[in-house]
Amino acid sequence: MNQNDILSHNKGVHSEEVHFNIFFLYVLFKICKEVTRRCVPCLPESLNLHKEQQRSNKPGEVQMFSQSELRTIEQSLLATRVGSIAELSDLVSRAMHHLQPLSAKQHSNSTPMHQKQGSIYWEPEALYTLCYFMHYPQMEWENPNVEPSKVTLQTERPFIVLPPLMEWIRVALAHAGHRRSFSIDSDDVRQAARLLLPGVDCEPRQLKIDDCFCASRKLDAVATEAKFKQDLGFRMLTCGRTDLVKQAISLLGPDGINSMSEQGMTPLMYACVKGDEAMVQMLLDAGADLNAEVVSTPHKYPSVHPETRHWTALTFAVLHGHIPVVQLLLDAGAKVEGSLEHGEENYSETPLQLAAAAGNFELVSLLLERGADPMIGTMYRNGISMTPQGDMNSFSQAAAHGHRNVFRKLLAQPEKEKSDILSLEEILAEGTDLADGAPAPLCASRNSKARLKALKEAMYHSAEHGYVDVTIDIRSIGVPWTLHTWLESLRTAFQQHRRPLIQCLLKEFKSIQEEEYTEELITQGLPLMIEILKASKNEVISQQLAAIFTHCYGPYPIPKLVEIKRKQTSRLDPHFLNNKEMSDVTFLVEGRPFYAHRVLLYTASPRFKALLSSKPASDSSFIEISYVKYPIFQLIMQYLYYGGAESLLIKNNEIMELLSAAKFFQLEALQRHCEIICAKSINTDNCVDIYNHAKFLGVTELASFCEGYFLKNMMVLIENEAFKQLLYDKNGDSPGQNVLQDLQRTLAARIQSIHLSSSKGSIV
Repeated sequence: MNQNDILSHNKGVHSEEVHFNIFFLYVLFKICKEVTRRCVPCLPESLNLHKEQQRSNKPGEVQMFSQSELRTIEQSLLATRVGSIAELSDLVSRAMHHLQPLSAKQHSNSTPMHQKQGSIYWEPEALYTLCYFMHYPQMEWENPNVEPSKVTLQTERPFIVLPPLMEWIRVALAHAGHRRSFSIDSDDVRQAARLLLPGVDCEPRQLKIDDCFCASRKLDAVATEAKFKQDLGFRMLTCGRTDLVKQAISLLGPDGINSMSEQGMTPLMYACVKGDEAMVQMLLDAGADLNAEVVSTPHKYPSVHPETRHWTALTFAVLHGHIPVVQLLLDAGAKVEGSLEHGEENYSETPLQLAAAAGNFELVSLLLERGADPMIGTMYRNGISMTPQGDMNSFSQAAAHGHRNVFRKLLAQPEKEKSDILSLEEILAEGTDLADGAPAPLCASRNSKARLKALKEAMYHSAEHGYVDVTIDIRSIGVPWTLHTWLESLRTAFQQHRRPLIQCLLKEFKSIQEEEYTEELITQGLPLMIEILKASKNEVISQQLAAIFTHCYGPYPIPKLVEIKRKQTSRLDPHFLNNKEMSDVTFLVEGRPFYAHRVLLYTASPRFKALLSSKPASDSSFIEISYVKYPIFQLIMQYLYYGGAESLLIKNNEIMELLSAAKFFQLEALQRHCEIICAKSINTDNCVDIYNHAKFLGVTELASFCEGYFLKNMMVLIENEAFKQLLYDKNGDSPGQNVLQDLQRTLAARIQSIHLSSSKGSIV
């Protein structure tokens, strides 16, 4: 948070200047529309000065532009690149020559003024700065310190699309107007670059007395005179001469030494910004108000920056790190919490918060010594809703900026005792009835709960900004993890390749309450942990991740496979099984005949129907089955003739082949029966083989059961070489098979059903 970060250039500009800016936005919109329509960069017809010139045929009316100037106006306004400072100076002069008369026409309701008095000019430094952002690529030495040196074509800034000159002028003019200045300086151009070029690193404008007290072009004579007097008074107070204080006070107006500028700031605040200890002492001796606040009234003080509202002189001194000035103000009786009043909601940063955010250990120590409370938070609101958007205290500020030493200093500060009166928020948070509770225990409990809440907020901000060491420090003092802070910390540790820290964080997962399990665990947590498992070859990390997956899968049993109860459409007496005398179709399996009946097989499955359709009843030849062993085919027929699997005696070494045969002959009920037998017989030795077979056959239910078995027993399986090869071998038997992805999907569905569905824990 920096008071110098002045981005809202349209704030505080008079209504005529707002119209001026809106006019230029309208011009840009029309240009973009025309470019899109015609694919030729030009000004819109509504702003075509050639037509305007043709309509100006009234007697005595002076033509605004010559024909030669009119032909170059579009080129000037739409230029995005220049080759030299001379070219840029010429383009800017043409553009300003065109734009300023147009803006004067837009300001018809303003105070009449001479044309020359209203003109704005560009300082030479501003043109050089603009040239820096707009010049063409050039030939430069690649590295003059390396032999042989090479000359290459260098692009100064990697911006694919640059704004046109008109945009540069519009934004720079707005910044100059914000300062009430008649000239555009280099800083105006840099502030325009901060808005027009994404990612450009330009320093925010520094506060200057000269920028804030120039006479406005829009005021009448009396108001302008008062402005000049106030300007002179401020200058006299900042020159350091004590013999001019009396005269300066007489010039400032009825408020005297505590008069405020258009930015809502007093001379003492500007002195604190500058850090001149002697000047501050002089103003204090003259009676300056230590605790005067920056006002929040936009009408009387149009240039007040929203971030500085309610700041005091101490706040400005702390913001700029002027320790002697801070000491002087505190010794003189300045409020250590700034403008904060006891019991009120706070919407501006306290001095301690700013010092903590800046990481100034000495200032933090000084403010704490003078009684600053690190527990005070600042409520943030957006520009639309009046609902508070967050609460940042000094702990959060230090943690969000990664200042470990400052954070530890704040932690070492003893807790302040609160009054015995509870707020409604505290009562609801504690679940305490108004009539209950002794004062002393409630007081201690309330302090500890408030501190825990503050530290949780700080933990969140440190994790969110990637300061995992600060997060671990907060965790070490007993602050519980939330799922989000744990995931962000783990992500940062993984990106920084910090293996010991990853192990420490994985060990902490089980301390997260299951109530914290949210959709984020599925969408962010599981992919991150799977990625760590892929990348890490460390056995400890693999074991820890296996334990986490097993823990997330939960204590509930793996969902069972259910038998398919399908009634046979036709059935024959088992006596007809493989009976040559009464059969009408013969299969040849491993060179041995097997006799069957068409009436039964034709309706058994689509596969048998297709086989029998290829051989008419009059054809007495065999139907050869070359891909199934004879005992397996015999079990298939026995299942069909007996009308179920109850009578089947399936050996352990036959179950996989029978499953394959049932899948091939499209016998779903028999296939499911085989899957159930596999699920019942699964163990750590055969689970990988069963899974590979199920994936090869495309038996999704059995594969899902195996994945559940993997997750439930992963701590044991992670030591199994076959299982590790299944996880990590990219050139396995099943091309394209991604076991880790399948495990992630199965675990996500399990977490969803146990922790996130309306019927939690319903899996059996």
